[in-house]
This record gives sequence, structure tokens and C-alpha cells, in this order.
Amino acid sequence: MTAEEIRRVICETVLENGGHLASSLGAVEIAMALAEVFDPVHDRVVWDVGHQAYAWKLLTGRDGSFRTLRRFGGISGFPNPAESPADAAVAGHAGVAISVAEGLAFARDRMGGRENVVAVTGDASLVNGTSFEALNNCVATTGKVIIVLNDNKMGISSPTGALSRLLGRIISGVRYNRIKAAAEAAGHRLGFSFLRNAYHRVESRLKGLFLGSAFFERLGVRYIGPVDGHDLNALKSAFTVAKCDKRSVLVHVVTVKGKGYAPAEADPSRWHGVSPAPLQRKTAAAPGSGRTWSDVAGETLCELAREDSRVCALTAAMKGGTGLSRFSESFPKRFVDVGIAEGHMVALAAGMAAGGMRPFVAVYSTFMQRAVDQIMHDVCISRQPVVFLLDRAGVVGEDGATHHGVYDYAMLKCLPNLAICQPSGVEDMVRLMREALNRNGPTVIRYPRGVAPERIAPVEREDARIAIWATGDMVSRANAVAEKVGATVVHARYMKPFDEALLSRQRKAGMLIASIENVSLAGGFGETICADVRFGWPDVFVPHGSVAELEKSFSLDVESIAAAILARQASLPSERALT
Repeated sequence: MTAEEIRRVICETVLENGGHLASSLGAVEIAMALAEVFDPVHDRVVWDVGHQAYAWKLLTGRDGSFRTLRRFGGISGFPNPAESPADAAVAGHAGVAISVAEGLAFARDRMGGRENVVAVTGDASLVNGTSFEALNNCVATTGKVIIVLNDNKMGISSPTGALSRLLGRIISGVRYNRIKAAAEAAGHRLGFSFLRNAYHRVESRLKGLFLGSAFFERLGVRYIGPVDGHDLNALKSAFTVAKCDKRSVLVHVVTVKGKGYAPAEADPSRWHGVSPAPLQRKTAAAPGSGRTWSDVAGETLCELAREDSRVCALTAAMKGGTGLSRFSESFPKRFVDVGIAEGHMVALAAGMAAGGMRPFVAVYSTFMQRAVDQIMHDVCISRQPVVFLLDRAGVVGEDGATHHGVYDYAMLKCLPNLAICQPSGVEDMVRLMREALNRNGPTVIRYPRGVAPERIAPVEREDARIAIWATGDMVSRANAVAEKVGATVVHARYMKPFDEALLSRQRKAGMLIASIENVSLAGGFGETICADVRFGWPDVFVPHGSVAELEKSFSLDVESIAAAILARQASLPSERALT
């Protein structure tokens, strides 16, 4: 397949199924060069945040099934070894590819293997602490690993920090790049493979002359680049030299995010993630139908910041996704985007709180997992008043197991001093954020994606023999179930601490206690309250698919829940059964 053909298939599929468009379009030639220079099955290629690896899937035996991308039962939107031997590792969270690749190389070195090990990382992923740790440990761990740095000057949002500026200086070195381009052109015209090593030796001299000692080479990793990431011949040449070198090598590749699709090139942040076509049509048919949960969080935070000069906000390369764009514009001196560095973000927020500020940390649930230690060590022990706005909490969908936001509660509920809550609507959200601001301790506020209802009132029945405890956006589902089984609904807006007195009264009255939650059942809220029957996500890694398909598959739709509650009620002793 040509680069043009690959881009056409990616665009057609992603615009229909949803997925990550701009990043994958920018990495097409990288995937093509890797597939030509290396053996996709024998060699080990680890993609860092694999949503840029769609072309790799097309080139490694999945072209026939690519139209099923992100569909229930189809291929994953991320690399997965269970799907293909060409996928060396699961790749959903940024910053780990270099470490995983070094581990594979360590095993190769000691088990007599001869395979090449390649880590494909990005300029945004490189600022992650784990990436730095891996670079620092590279020489000590293995004699040879190849790192491909895909530098498109973009993460999900615009890049931040000193490393981004360093890469910019390397890319924009005028004299260096002028001489480098002339040498490349001469090499391509001559076309002799033996000239590659000679050219790259000259390039190494040029780096020292015009760029000074490269950051990477000081760590013992040979630097090659910058290479035009859309020049297939240049990429193959650089990868071949890296493959032949006996040392670890970093190939710095410069690409355009969204390459080949004009809207994505013009606005790569907007086209980073695309919704499935049915959802696009639904959204287009109902413009202005309501504010999203992220919008409400961002707008409320702006209100709090106007009222209280201590309020500040932090995020990890997710300014737009978490609704903080407006806050960053209105209060630039009270806003910090740390890049893909969640652990640093939480420890930084702890320091801000200790200094008298009131930090709000906005982050997706699935990425908050990466900073659990800092939440415990730096925030909870000393009761720092940090507020965690956990966006996409409880959400499952087409992105699959690495992005399902169902594990945060189980990971965090054991931490002393931490309050965990979840609103059912806009009114509730605003109230919880204000309560959190005034609490002398840390708070987690969980909320899903999508449009937020203004208010959802739980169904209440005084004569009910069944009590359904529901978390946040599950209240509306609990209400629907309650209509079928004659239950009363309790909105557990605080999951920790919960209303123990109410639960005790219901138990003494002989009521059946059910829980409906958007978290993992293992360590979940139903387990916390010792519910008689619990509905949530099971102790397995839930696959990718639409929310409706996944809920039906795991019996979490209204009809299945109602039937299970009635069956459980019928099995109880007569004194507790429905009358």
C-alpha cells in the first residue's frame, strides 16, 4: 500500500468508526519504513500511545479487518499482543515504550536473541517521568535499543516545557539543516547504500559543530536527525543506520500531525480524537442541546477563581478535553499544564496546597491511575486540600481496557482523609465543587463524559422493600429499574464517606440492598456497603465496543438489572420477600 492509500483507508474508517485520526495520519511513513527495514514479527516494535499505529496495523496483516477498528468484536484501536504478533506490547498510556523496549532488549541480550528492539515515542510522551528514567538507565540496561522520536510539536494539546523548546531549537538550526539537506539530496541522487554510514558520520560532526553536545548523546544514546518524517527514503536510510549501529540510537523524526487531511492539519487538536459517525450525526442534529460535564467543571472553576484568588488549576496535556481552555485564558497565572506527567502534577498540586493555594487537578480517570502514589504520599497523609476533577470516570467504550475509567474508586477508596463523590447533574456538580473548595482535606469528584443533565431526582418510595444505591450518573438508570421492581433509590453522592445511618435503617427494616455503579465490582462501592446484589463492571478487562453493546454483554442494561433484582428478592426468606 502507498502512503496515500493508507491515509485514505484510515480517514474513511476513523470518520465512520471514530478513533484517533491526526496522530495516525502523521505517522504513516514511519510505520511504512519500520515495516520495510525491520521484520514486524521477529523484531519487536513498541508503540508509545498506540493510537498513532493505525498504519502499522494495516501493514502487519490487519488490512482485511481494519474496517472493524474499535467495533465490538473487531480489532483494537491500540496495539495488543493478543491481536497480532507484530504488536510487541499493549500501548494505551503514554511514556512507557522506552522502558518496555529496554526490558525486551535486556531479555534478548541475556537469552541469546538477535532481534532488533524499537520504541516509537512522541515529543509529548518524552516529557513523562518514566521516559526520562528509561533514558537515564538505557546504557546500564542494554547494549542496544532503537528509539524513534516522532516530533510533531503536538501532544493532544500544544507542547509545554523545556524539552519541547530544546527539540524546537534542534529542528530550527538553520545552518545545520541547510548543510544536512544538501548532504541528504546528494546521497539520494547517488543511491549507494554504503554512503549511508559515511553521511551519518558527517552528520554527527555537524551536530557537534552547530548544535553543541546533544542532550541524548550525553546520556549515551546516539542521536540521528532531525529526519523528515514524510520522506520515506530518508526514514529508511536513518532506520538502516540505526539498525546497523552497535550502540543505542535515537532517531529524531519530524512529522506533521494530521498529514494528508487538510482539516486535521489545520486543527490537529480538534481532530486528535473523532467520535463514531452515528454520534457525529446525533450531535449535528441537536446543536446546543446542553453543556458537557467537562464544560460544567471548567465554567464552575472559573466562577470559583473569580471569587477566591487561591483557586488554581492543573492538567496533564488535557486542557481542552477537561474543559480548562477558558480557565487558562482567563487566569493564565493560576493555570499549569505539566504535559504528560501526572505524578509530577499531583505532587506539584500538593506543594501548592501546602503553600496556601486551592488547586483543582483536572484529569481523565484512566490517567489518574498513574499518580496514585503521589495522592497517597503527598496529598492524603498531610490532608492537603487538593480537589481532583476525575473526568470520564465510569466510562467504557471504543478505546478499550486501557482507557476504561472504572478503576479509580477501588484504587483510591482505601486512602484515609480522602472524600470521594459523584454528582448526578449540573446542580449537584456545582454544589460538590463548592463543598470541596471549603473542605480542609482532599476530595475526588468523579463524573462521566457527554452532556450533563441539569438535575436528576432519585425515585423515593416510603413502602419500598428494595433500596437501590446508585452512584452519580447511574441514578437515572436506577430510577428506570426502580419503576420495574418497586424500589426506592438512594443517590450516593458521597461514595466515601457514605450515609451509614441511612443504610443501617434500611437494613433494620429488612430491605434488600442493591447497588448500581459505574466502577469495577472488585473493590467497588457495592462491596463497600456490602450490598445484597451488586451491578457494575466485573473483575475482567472489559473489551472495546459501544457503551450499549458492552452494557448488554455484561447484563448492565435496565431489563437485565431489574430481572436480577427480582430473582434475588424471590430467593430471600419469606420475612424479607416482597409482599
